[in-house]
Amino acid sequence: MACSIIFITDLKGKVIVAKNYRGDIPEKCIEQFSQHIQEKDEMELRPVFTLEGITYTYIKCSNLLLVGVTKRNSNVALILFFLYKLTQVFKDYFGELEEESIRDNFVVIYELMDECMDFGYPQTCES
Repeated sequence: MACSIIFITDLKGKVIVAKNYRGDIPEKCIEQFSQHIQEKDEMELRPVFTLEGITYTYIKCSNLLLVGVTKRNSNVALILFFLYKLTQVFKDYFGELEEESIRDNFVVIYELMDECMDFGYPQTCES
């Protein structure tokens, strides 16, 4: 698995937190993601899709979307598993995972993201 960027966005795709691990994809790629999820009906949305050679893998948690982005031939099941484990770590630290708790704890969020992933490869995902 090599996940290039992890984004935490609101339900419309507006970025709250972004962590670029590899630097091989521009962070503006989230604009394509936002446009895609706003154009599609909720029943048409899939948790994994590819646009212009970039694969987007995302999960919904409360009023947030956690998005893993890669352009490599990565194991998307592992990216999904990592995103779910990351939400569990955040919940263990903050009680509930919402936009307000993310905004109030930027520094801790970035520290946790650094501890959980290194250069796009998952590390320790336990709180």
